[in-house]
Amino acid sequence: MDVNRRELSGADIHIKGGVIHAIGQGLEASGAEVIEAEACVVTPGLVNTHHHLFQTLTRAVPGGQDALLFGWLKTLYPIWAKFGPEEMFVSAQIGLAELALSGCTLTSDHLYLFPNGSRLDDTIAAASEVGLRFHPTRGAMSIGESAGGLPPDSLVEREAAILEDCIRVIDTHHDAREGAMVRVGVAPCSPFSVSRDLMRDAAILARDKGVMLHTHLAENDEDIAYSEAMFGCRPGQYAEDLGWTGADVWHAHCVKLDEAEMALFARTHTGVAHCPCSNCRLGSGIAPVRRMRDLGVKVGLGVDGSASNDAGNLIAEARQAMLLQRVARGADAMSAREALEIATRDGADVLGRPDCGRIAVGKRADIALWDVSGIESAGSWDPAALLLAGPTRVRHLIVEGRPIVRDGQVTSFDLETAITRQNALALRLADLL
Repeated sequence: MDVNRRELSGADIHIKGGVIHAIGQGLEASGAEVIEAEACVVTPGLVNTHHHLFQTLTRAVPGGQDALLFGWLKTLYPIWAKFGPEEMFVSAQIGLAELALSGCTLTSDHLYLFPNGSRLDDTIAAASEVGLRFHPTRGAMSIGESAGGLPPDSLVEREAAILEDCIRVIDTHHDAREGAMVRVGVAPCSPFSVSRDLMRDAAILARDKGVMLHTHLAENDEDIAYSEAMFGCRPGQYAEDLGWTGADVWHAHCVKLDEAEMALFARTHTGVAHCPCSNCRLGSGIAPVRRMRDLGVKVGLGVDGSASNDAGNLIAEARQAMLLQRVARGADAMSAREALEIATRDGADVLGRPDCGRIAVGKRADIALWDVSGIESAGSWDPAALLLAGPTRVRHLIVEGRPIVRDGQVTSFDLETAITRQNALALRLADLL
């Protein structure tokens, strides 16, 4: 995924100081640790452009498994209202580890509710422990049911308090430097859970602070109908009117964008996080990714929250993206290599991280090693089998030059203990209902 999309065989990669120092045959570095990659396909680390890590604690919840978006949310909101800092931290740990095992080295996160003392800092702490490069966004909901919104009143915040905390987390955690491990974005949840004023003020604040903007947009037919009924326009027009287009903006889903909206996003360099598995699970539809890309829209991949996926496997998401475009547009609509490009360098570009998502000299040393000697790839004629067949779990994962996964096992923290705690928290939440 360098500028020339080279595919090298038998090459070495020399990592130094968290950066790719050299690429070529027969490289030597005195005293360096050597990771043998025989029988592996080596790719850039994958980039996840949309997630709700807190939802990893609420997979396969009865009552929400067969609902459309709005009904699904109404089922889950009362459960999420019982979360606290521990639930946020542990759920993020598990979600980040799951991403790492699927080859992800850089992930965004959209946290838009903060019950019982929870803060964005809880997920940032989890990412630091796991070791992934992290782009959390300070989400928000301000219009509850009593004011015509979707979320219960107990989960909404005052808009002044939301903006104040956005400033706090940016000032505390955001790192604008190349190679940053943490960058923070501003992310009101959606047009149906915050006011027009908050959307506009959030855009102004984000640009004043030099951070990116993120929200949900045009996810399904209900979303379009709400926008037309409440705002008198389609979601793309709403976004443009409030300053929510530009190279510093990316929107999740965009399943129902029309031709004019896609052209708007291409013209303004606005990004899209495509979440194919979640869109299937909620019956939202197939996003027009082929058309977006042909028009020049920046598109990355997202696993979305594990309450609507219900997995967090990013390489599987890339395969699903490829297959859905073929279902919609024909067998030649998207190749395995194009899907891998969307999952790596294109996702990095959506997040404003051209320093990531490539194996090229001078780029960050975020690298995934996939063992293709196993049954998933047995009989394969081409490295593209990685997306066409498998595997879906890395042998090794390197982030900023540091090993996070070795021999298929997370090494940065005690995953088994965290899983035990996660399951205990899930049972406790179920008992509270």
